[in-house]
Amino acid sequence: MSGRPPVALVTGGRRGIGRGIACAMADAGFDLVINDIEYDAATTETLEAIAATGRRARFVLGDIADIESHEPMLEQAWSSFGTLDVLVNNAGVQVKVRGDMLDTTPESYDRLLDTNLRGTFFLTQRVARRMLAEKRGGDAPPRAIVTISSINAGVVGPNRAEYCISKAGLTMMTQLYAERLAGDDIMCYEVRPGIIETDMTRPARARYEQLIAEGITPVKRWGRPEDVGRTVAALASRALPFNTGAAFFVDGGLHMKVL
Repeated sequence: MSGRPPVALVTGGRRGIGRGIACAMADAGFDLVINDIEYDAATTETLEAIAATGRRARFVLGDIADIESHEPMLEQAWSSFGTLDVLVNNAGVQVKVRGDMLDTTPESYDRLLDTNLRGTFFLTQRVARRMLAEKRGGDAPPRAIVTISSINAGVVGPNRAEYCISKAGLTMMTQLYAERLAGDDIMCYEVRPGIIETDMTRPARARYEQLIAEGITPVKRWGRPEDVGRTVAALASRALPFNTGAAFFVDGGLHMKVL
């Protein structure tokens, strides 16, 4: 056992899936650094929820799409508790308008890729460099990088093509970092949520309600942020020690091909 609690940075952690992840990790014994693009009432609620578990929490303001802000953001994150054991790449954006992919604009494409893929890749790069440079004792907690993608990493959604492309890229990114970092005992995982009840899915709520009722998933209910959170906490805690580079589905069985 480690002589100190593990520390995790969760990007996009102030609400939705990010909050579910942060709270589940707090329940698992992690101290948390929460990153997001603004500090609002939702941020306060998340920090209070973490504090209620008895764990410590800090907030770091920053937009992962702004690569120049990564270094000062990580400096704050690292100094919050003196180290960082786990990065959870959760921050991401959805398309502003769902529609025919033949009408996708360069502006929308760039916005999705800059945040979901480019920003995530380079933030992970900086975290990995810092992790490798850090001197650690033999009783230090295990290290991991967990990236939240989407069922759309492999399931086609022509009305949000740029979103799907950005998430598919995260699959390869995870495998690349898994290969690069395994020798240093830093494990990398991808988590693919399905239909999760959050602010991001609210614009398509009626459609998803109908699909769930019709049986699009064998488990006939909405996914919840805590469903994703428990999966991330298990992976970050090294519950599956002989595993890296894999994708874990939190989708009620949506990914299965059923005849």
